[in-house]
Amino acid sequence: MKTTTTKVLTKSRAASLAVAALFLSLSGVNAQPSGKSISLFDGKTLTGWKTVDPAHEKLWFVADSVIRSGDGVSKIPENTYLYTTKEYGDFEFRCLFRLSGDPATGMINSGIQYRSLVKEGKMIGYQADIGNGYWGDIYDEHRRGKLVGGDLSTLRHLLREDGWNSYIIRCKGNRHELYINGVKTCDYIEKDPSIPKKGIIAVQIHSGGVAQVEFRDLTLTEL
Repeated sequence: MKTTTTKVLTKSRAASLAVAALFLSLSGVNAQPSGKSISLFDGKTLTGWKTVDPAHEKLWFVADSVIRSGDGVSKIPENTYLYTTKEYGDFEFRCLFRLSGDPATGMINSGIQYRSLVKEGKMIGYQADIGNGYWGDIYDEHRRGKLVGGDLSTLRHLLREDGWNSYIIRCKGNRHELYINGVKTCDYIEKDPSIPKKGIIAVQIHSGGVAQVEFRDLTLTEL
């Protein structure tokens, strides 16, 4: 009886710590920018967003104040992106996200593009990666590939792999910082002066398996 009670308390404590970390990551555990935050999503429509391929519009939808792609039943046929019609340079972006799916059916992966552009039907630019084997990485989509791997030494204790997590992307000048659940995974300095310092924000779902990705509370503060 004592062992069972201890296990229950341990699980309860772990869940409480995870929820607390998620709350703190959104409520200011990191230094807050001084500018005014704006919402990138009105909670009802995809106004201000568009898909790279117009044929993919039906793959992105809003339900319960959440941006979603994938139904968790069918395989994702190809990579698809939903991006902002406005560009941003120095900023702090925040959101909640949830990625779910069956790894046995194929790759379960997503990401958040930033300082990116669409050229010849391709999304090009930085991506804050999401998914097993890629959590917290910075990937350069359709350009240079993986730039830096995410540090999971602390995050692995707090990450909810198929639950809600928070993401913070902070860009100022050449410095890029990524945080998941308030834990820094990457601190990257861009040394190539030819790489654009301004671009669109986008959310992605990767092709491969039976998956669904959800995003909510997307906000941005220009620095």
